[in-house]
Amino acid sequence: MTRSERNSSILNPQSSIPSHGRPRPIGIFDSGVGGLTVFREVSRALPRQPLVYLGDCARVPYGTKSPSTVVRYSLEAARHLMTYDISMLVVACNTATAAALPKLKETLSIPVIGVVEPGARAAVDRTSGVVGVIATEGTVKSKAYTNAIKALDPDVEVIESAAPLFVPLAEEGWANTHVAREVAEIYLEPLIDHGIDTLVLGCTHYPILRGTIEQVVGNAVHIVDSAETTAHTVREALGVTRGVDDPEYHFFVTDAEERFRRIAGEFLEHEIENLELVAL
Repeated sequence: MTRSERNSSILNPQSSIPSHGRPRPIGIFDSGVGGLTVFREVSRALPRQPLVYLGDCARVPYGTKSPSTVVRYSLEAARHLMTYDISMLVVACNTATAAALPKLKETLSIPVIGVVEPGARAAVDRTSGVVGVIATEGTVKSKAYTNAIKALDPDVEVIESAAPLFVPLAEEGWANTHVAREVAEIYLEPLIDHGIDTLVLGCTHYPILRGTIEQVVGNAVHIVDSAETTAHTVREALGVTRGVDDPEYHFFVTDAEERFRRIAGEFLEHEIENLELVAL
């Protein structure tokens, strides 16, 4: 397929999921299981909305990849989801949002929502002046959160710190282990010592470890979960929708489908049906 043909397929999708007059689904993608935090919050905010989720588990993590590679991966994920006639794309990955959101908005003919700006707005609303951000190496290097928060309030101090080991801990289902607690203490104690009053979970994998993170930072630090804030943004952007009483959820992964089924089932607290292995 030529580049022009690929672009045409993105802009003019043909649905592979029969609609039968049902509302078009919202597409959500992430590098792995982390985006399920966004999926869960969107399903709660829009309980009658069909959703299609893609986890690029074959290439997780995105956080250590170059920006150009993340842009390419993101366009490939978007192209796949567009074949299901989605009405909106949610980039449920902070690294992909930081690197690829402008290109996705330029390329796609539907609304595209990332996770950085909603998280930044929530942080500014809650902070007393010092915000900590934990994220992947790619997101931290991009300074996406610092720039977004400073654009809203230049007086807020922002400290960004990479916490890359949280991603494999979430992917392996080790969120509530003593290993996760020890890693969290190493990552978070310098931020606590700096006096942060608000902590942004700047990777959608991190809310899976929220209980462990809260134990380490204590009650005095406000936690900003970008999954929750993004879901509110999606609901506002979607506007009035008729929805359905029994919305269908479709899941796609590029690798490790049984591990995804297990972790997703535990996290979402229901059996994962309609799960398919795909190649991008």
